[in-house]
Amino acid sequence: MPNPIVIVPTYNESKNLPDLVARILALPVAVDLLVVDDNSPDGTGAVADGFAVRHPSIFVLHRASKSGLGQAYCAGFAWALQRGYNYILEMDGDLSHDAADIPRLLEATTTADLALGSRYLGGIRVINWPMRRLLLSTMAALYVRVITGMPFTDPTGGFKCFHRRALTALNLGAVHSNGYSFQMELTHKLWRQGLRIVEVPIIFTERREGHSKLSGHIVREAIFMVWRLLLQNGLRRRPRPRSA
Repeated sequence: MPNPIVIVPTYNESKNLPDLVARILALPVAVDLLVVDDNSPDGTGAVADGFAVRHPSIFVLHRASKSGLGQAYCAGFAWALQRGYNYILEMDGDLSHDAADIPRLLEATTTADLALGSRYLGGIRVINWPMRRLLLSTMAALYVRVITGMPFTDPTGGFKCFHRRALTALNLGAVHSNGYSFQMELTHKLWRQGLRIVEVPIIFTERREGHSKLSGHIVREAIFMVWRLLLQNGLRRRPRPRSA
């Protein structure tokens, strides 16, 4: 499996990062790790630097300030593409995503352009979420499917593996959304181009340390983003016809 890298954006994840690093280093497949830190006031960037000094497979990208999840990922994607990585994963830094699922996402991407980690494919696999949060997430997924036509069970999830050719098919400089909107926007842009996207079942666990980054602004942005995506696709609820 050539050149896989995991990109993890962080903001105040100093308590979770050591455990995450240990899990990634223990994987049966060798993957590099890029921590994209938004100048965390709790010293996450310094913790990441310490791991980078000790492990040649760990890298840190420091950003001057917190400007959103989407922009952090785009910066990480650009960094990875410039260095020739072929498989580029994204995952949260709060241990809600299980690093043990990385090999299955990588395997799925050998025959697909994008593998989506799904919390809802074949049933609900979410641990320690209150019912209100679970209902919000599942209804958001239904909302996205009904309006955009994307057939995926978990279009707002943030655990993914991109093949290099998928990211190079995107204009990352034109992506300005964050949070749920960012996840939907990238998936929709690839789906409407007709690229192959598959779902892989994963287990999601609510964070144990720190606080959720979900906010009212992120939710409102996601509500309106689906309509913007529909308009961008010419009101089609299917991929655009591919040129002969």
